[in-house]
Amino acid sequence: MEIIWYHPSQPAATWINGLQQRLPQARVRAWQPGDEGPADYALVRSPPAEMLRGRAGLRGVFALGAGVDEILRQLQQYPDMLPETVPLFRLEDTGMARQMQEYAVHSVLSWFRRFDDYRLQQQQRCWQPLPAYPRDSFTIGILGAGVLGQSVAEALKPWGFPVRVWSRSPKQIAGVTSFAGREALHDFLQETRVLINLLPSTAETINLINHDFFQQLPHGAFFLNIARGAQVVEADLLAALNSGQLKAAALDVFQVEPLPESHPLWSHPRVTLTPHNAAVTLIDEAIDYIARAIHQHQAGETPQGRVDRQRGY
Repeated sequence: MEIIWYHPSQPAATWINGLQQRLPQARVRAWQPGDEGPADYALVRSPPAEMLRGRAGLRGVFALGAGVDEILRQLQQYPDMLPETVPLFRLEDTGMARQMQEYAVHSVLSWFRRFDDYRLQQQQRCWQPLPAYPRDSFTIGILGAGVLGQSVAEALKPWGFPVRVWSRSPKQIAGVTSFAGREALHDFLQETRVLINLLPSTAETINLINHDFFQQLPHGAFFLNIARGAQVVEADLLAALNSGQLKAAALDVFQVEPLPESHPLWSHPRVTLTPHNAAVTLIDEAIDYIARAIHQHQAGETPQGRVDRQRGY
């Protein structure tokens, strides 16, 4: 079995050694320009089109990340890059779910306990206890109920907040209220005090979260974006923060990355931001998944994480 690997920034040796330990029957190599040798599987992040184009015998491609919007954009630009018959897989979890849980729970508890307000009071040297928010109406709404969305919902349930999810199709999650479809979006938003975005990046979700979207939330809601920056109209986000429609936002992703130094989000007193690292690919966990998925695929099974190219996830 031949496996080719490409990543624009990570060292090849760690991946190749880990794969060869788990798949001793495989020959794994880092792809270089001009390499047209045989390959059964390709493991890629932002691959040059020539790496995959015209490669006969390719049985599957693994995108080295939870999101596949980047490689799907490449396929739109180069339709002959990868035939529809070759399955594309993404890393559904591989340690990212735990990291998303940590980020979400930290943000929600910080807002619930009003640490954002106390941080501002500290800057003003103001000693003033603030009234607590009622737990039973501090409703958490999660956009997206895939593997990561469901894992965040499960992490928030033990804290006693009402938790709800919205997704394209109905989901059954014990102890969580599920909303599905565009027609249910308003009902989902109108009582959501903390909105967490974990939607996949598709044509339907680009710029979805805009002025009209924020206006459907209760006044003084909170917003956490740990999905994709392109899903949020940042001018509308800033307007909602300035008007008080949103009380605070925690942002890990942005329309342009790195975030330009002149961008007003850097200095907004009600914004906490991080440099797109809410969850990173953990190499050992990723290699475990890929090795297991290749075994399943060779046995005629369908591994988890297969991408529906039409839906975009």
